[in-house]
Amino acid sequence: MSHLIAPSILAANFGNLEADIQMINSSEADWLHVDVMDGHFVPNISFGQAIVKKMASLCTKTIDVHLMIENPSKYIEEFRAAGAEIITVHEEACTHLHRVIHQIKECGAMAGVALNPHTPVQVLDNVLEDVDLICLMSVNPGFGGQKFIYQTLAKIKAIKASLIERNCHAKIEIDGGVGLQNAEKILEAGADVLVAGSSVFKSENPTQTISRLKGLMG
Repeated sequence: MSHLIAPSILAANFGNLEADIQMINSSEADWLHVDVMDGHFVPNISFGQAIVKKMASLCTKTIDVHLMIENPSKYIEEFRAAGAEIITVHEEACTHLHRVIHQIKECGAMAGVALNPHTPVQVLDNVLEDVDLICLMSVNPGFGGQKFIYQTLAKIKAIKASLIERNCHAKIEIDGGVGLQNAEKILEAGADVLVAGSSVFKSENPTQTISRLKGLMG
């Protein structure tokens, strides 16, 4: 199966989000990646439920919501009601991760777990069979436009080997610093989903950039 492209709306033009979403709709993108930040878990604040609901009403792609927030279990049903089809929580923010994964699934969304750059992939050993998506942060979360942390390639290979060994089918998503300069290496390491923010929205031709990312071979 071909890899998936998930442009990150965090890098879009906030003064004209509808136009950028329509660009995504007409492109070869597969998902729309939406980073929700609370100013506590990460040092930035982004979108709330109302904005996610509006974006979901405009977008024809799968809505991939990444909760970079404390106590995510308090808000899962609200973001699902707002249109989230994939909901990803951070392992570092969940005391009872297994419970939260199943809370996501019970409200009808695909369940993802994100890991910060310093977090070893082994922390997911006990939930690999339960998750639909593993999001490896390849920058420190909170801001767009950062440089890719190349140690992430080793983490991709490690989690891919574990998934194959245990016959699990979670997709591996890479978020942060992804662009045409490194996407092929990321795919070769075993990634399934590329989150691309600045490399798409800051390019001269975002639709063409998405097409080029989609056309790469891993």
